[in-house]
Amino acid sequence: MSTLAHTMMTTARSADSGLANPGEIDRYPYADTPVGGRAGAPVWDTDPELGRAGRRTAGSRGRGLHGQLVQQLGQMIVSGDLGADRPLVPEEIGQRFEVSRTVVRESLRVLEAKGLVSARPNVGTRVRPVSDWNLLDADIIEWRAFGPQRDDQRRELCELRWTIEPLAARLAAGHGREDVQQRLSDMVEIMGHAMGQGDALTFARADCEFHSLLIQVAGNRMLEHLSGIVSAALQVSGGPATGCERPNETSLAHHGQIVEALAGGDGEAAEAAMSQLLMVHPVVPAPREH
Repeated sequence: MSTLAHTMMTTARSADSGLANPGEIDRYPYADTPVGGRAGAPVWDTDPELGRAGRRTAGSRGRGLHGQLVQQLGQMIVSGDLGADRPLVPEEIGQRFEVSRTVVRESLRVLEAKGLVSARPNVGTRVRPVSDWNLLDADIIEWRAFGPQRDDQRRELCELRWTIEPLAARLAAGHGREDVQQRLSDMVEIMGHAMGQGDALTFARADCEFHSLLIQVAGNRMLEHLSGIVSAALQVSGGPATGCERPNETSLAHHGQIVEALAGGDGEAAEAAMSQLLMVHPVVPAPREH
């Protein structure tokens, strides 16, 4: 195995040393059915483990109270626990999560930038309709993937990837950079070794880099801008590009075929191999790596 492959495998294992099981990540606790017709005070107690925002570790991604509050409020908005029936009152939020007005204010600004809420004089801060949300935002992709809209999010991610990635593979075949070719080959090698070791998390990390790199070298800046969306889609799928819960020989073989087609400058073959890869299994949402 190459030095890069060995380093990536070692790093992946070190990053997970604090988990009960390799690759085990907490899921977000959403209701199984959509919520509608809510009125009155917001339902703050959807997660009994969140008595205080500062106590939340899973999902915080090291972003402190501000990041944790953004995460929790975002999940509650997307799941329907916070709706447009009444304003979001900063004082109530601060008291509920035991955080300062500054933390609440900055968190609401982040949510406003994502299109989830709007703040207006004499009206207050209110949740905006789904049509105003930035649905390409990585956090919103994750929140939708574990909320009542999970099925729609899964379908939309599949359709978006089927549109973007085969084209990116075709275009990437015209950019024969040796360093990129080697990097893609390394990722396939890492995936193969990880599969043999039963290391699904390392497989997923290498897979994510493979697909992101492929889009970035397609030579189309607008496609390159979408590489983050593909990364988010892979991260919420919790596994390889095919979305299957366990890496398998079929998905690995398709990755290898893509690399071979790129090396030969065969855009049609690269496009066909990518299409086959994406159609092996539907994407099944699973927790994003933290």
